[in-house]
Amino acid sequence: MTATPGQDDCLFCKIIAGEIPSDRVAESEHAVAFRDINPAAPVHVLVVPRRHEPTIGALAAASPADLAALFELVAEVAAKEGVDEHHRLVFNTGTDAGQTIFHAHGHVLGGKTFTER
Repeated sequence: MTATPGQDDCLFCKIIAGEIPSDRVAESEHAVAFRDINPAAPVHVLVVPRRHEPTIGALAAASPADLAALFELVAEVAAKEGVDEHHRLVFNTGTDAGQTIFHAHGHVLGGKTFTER
């Protein structure tokens, strides 16, 4: 399965389609995981659904199955990266929350101690 058609200007859709290179960590039929190019922690992997939806809430409303598959890949990535027992999972929704790419995605962060709450 490729990215949802009609999202020609979306960076993540282009990465999913292989038009832009990425350091892929894992992938499934419904999601792709790749390293962030500007990591905020020793482990910083983006987990992105193949289905283009602008936010995690929109993904949940449009396709609960794709949402579940995204979380399954998050667990696989955390285990593969050795942070399954201690990691942070972040979804930014909207510009005021720091979302800069409007294709739902989660940040799996680990490999350090997080002190801020």
